[in-house]
Amino acid sequence: MKLTEIFRRGELSLSFEVFPPKTTSAFDSVKNATEEIARLRPSFMSVTYGAGGGTSRFTLDIARNIKQRYDVPMLAHLTCVSSTRETVRARIDDMIAAGIENVMALRGDLTPELEAGDRSGWAYHHAVELVRELKQSGAGFCIGGACYPEIHPESVDQHEDILHLKEKVDAGCDFLTTQMFFDNNLFYNFMYKIREAGITVPVLPGIMPITNAKQVERAIHLSGSFMPQRFKALVDKFGNNPAAMKQAGIAYATDQIIDLYANGIRNVHVYSMNKPDVAAAIQANLSDIIG
Repeated sequence: MKLTEIFRRGELSLSFEVFPPKTTSAFDSVKNATEEIARLRPSFMSVTYGAGGGTSRFTLDIARNIKQRYDVPMLAHLTCVSSTRETVRARIDDMIAAGIENVMALRGDLTPELEAGDRSGWAYHHAVELVRELKQSGAGFCIGGACYPEIHPESVDQHEDILHLKEKVDAGCDFLTTQMFFDNNLFYNFMYKIREAGITVPVLPGIMPITNAKQVERAIHLSGSFMPQRFKALVDKFGNNPAAMKQAGIAYATDQIIDLYANGIRNVHVYSMNKPDVAAAIQANLSDIIG
């Protein structure tokens, strides 16, 4: 099922993101964790894609398994940074063969080696080029793209960032998913600005439950996210108590999601980090809200 069909229903939905293993030895444990999340019957699940495509086979293996065994719609990530056109086309063919209908088109993170290297020979420099490639493949993919409520780290300002986002949508993105954020007002402000810029596709807010204090530093490093004072107070109070921090982090994420639903947002995506217990707790907190 294409995700746009889910969005058109207009019902409240909750989806979860998982990531593939980095090694073959870890495959079974990751597979089991993703299956536990699939048993929750989310609206859909997404599977990420390792830097440089190193986990591409595992991404498809996880997506195919969930789709076939649990009939949960799947969104497979695909990155293009430093890849050749031949490599990307081969991965597109693999997705078609696996029955994948939904693809998240991403440039991919720049590793220190890629940052320092020569980019002149790259076939793809930006996600918009991958979006065009997917659109031109003729596979009929439902294509997703990433967006940044707090501005992409490499953009000069938010105005420039939104112009590039509009270009990506015009190239063929059917929906967008945001980077994590911890202050809903930033998301609402972002939505106003992109709608004013003529971006009308569905936008899914991405919510990251922070369940241990160490995640805070990593979240800031990855996304540059603004941490509201009430969130900082939560970490200061419960950060040294793992059980309490986990419960508080789930409650904070749940509160964000309820606020989003209450303000007209119908589709929320949770970065569940292969943690079935966290996914289950959030879903349970919303059981009478999403039905």
